[in-house]
Amino acid sequence: MQHNTKNYDYLIVGAGPFGAIFAHEAAARGKRSLIIERRSHLGGNMHTHKENGINVHDYGAHIFHTDNKPVWDYVNQFTEFNGYINQVVANYKGDLYNLPFNMNTFYQMWGVKTPAEAQAKIAEQREAAGITRTPKNLEEQAISLIGTDIYEKLIKGYTEKQWGRKATELPSFIIRRLPTRFTFDNNYFNHRYQGVPVDGYTAIFDKMLDSDLIDVQLDTDFFDDKATYLAEFPRIVYTGMIDQFFDYKFGELEYRSVRFESEVLPTDNAQGNAVINYTDAETPYTRVMEWRHFDQKGDDNVSILTREYPQDWDRSKEAYYPVNDEKNSTLFKQYRAEAKQLDKVIMGGRLGNYQYYDMDQVFHAALVAVEKEFGQA
Repeated sequence: MQHNTKNYDYLIVGAGPFGAIFAHEAAARGKRSLIIERRSHLGGNMHTHKENGINVHDYGAHIFHTDNKPVWDYVNQFTEFNGYINQVVANYKGDLYNLPFNMNTFYQMWGVKTPAEAQAKIAEQREAAGITRTPKNLEEQAISLIGTDIYEKLIKGYTEKQWGRKATELPSFIIRRLPTRFTFDNNYFNHRYQGVPVDGYTAIFDKMLDSDLIDVQLDTDFFDDKATYLAEFPRIVYTGMIDQFFDYKFGELEYRSVRFESEVLPTDNAQGNAVINYTDAETPYTRVMEWRHFDQKGDDNVSILTREYPQDWDRSKEAYYPVNDEKNSTLFKQYRAEAKQLDKVIMGGRLGNYQYYDMDQVFHAALVAVEKEFGQA
């Protein structure tokens, strides 16, 4: 079967942010692209849909946050953001704590009222745990940052559920993504620009791909006819799993997957917060999202809650994010070296670059790829 029926300049595999941005920018330069997407919708894991007047994030809570002003300006071409500030609550066996770690958390945990008291408590616990060297794993990094009590109650169970590994086996950088503050500030992110699109994320992709030079085929799997696609298209942007592209020739990289369970409740306010993390090891889900709190939109007397269950990945499941431990990072380097030998293929996105990107990082990486391909706009 022939696929390049319109003299396309690019085949783009995946309609997530990396692929969509590349197609949009290629069209702005007069280049024609065909996007093929295995799923039945645009937007990758950023996809949202409206239900009972509520913008539901189909793949877990997505809050756009960045200090990158060019990226913020770029995404604001396609939508308006509502200024939502993420203020997460942690539920540990029925006790509630504010996240990320700040003076509210320290007061709730220890009754301390000043930064000096909190810092002294953390130093005392760090010393008692014998953390004197540069942290070698997530557990040591966490105790070094916020002490043993907070680690045991708010980090260990949640993180081990999320990653399916012991905290002692996880790299320290994962916990460094979260702020630790000695102020009474519950803002989950430190970034200057943040929010949620007023019309949901899918509207961004609808607008981004609205061009006569862009065609989209949903429910279309690149691997059903990989050889023909590679033969027919002069340039390919690939945003799927890099190991799958090479038929797993060096072995499987590891990913984490997630499943979601949602329920509709007859109330305007079921849990009182957009996101509540369940940080004990026994609760099988990691967090519960109540979507109407993200933008205060929804029909009267209805709310939708979604529970997020991390799970091991296998080839029958959706890959959500990579496991960037030493073993997988070493394996990825083999695939990356192989990819660099390909003249016509650009690898991108979380899965193509095997990186645990935030949304702004994917946008930035896509714009860098565009500049490399076409030069400065």
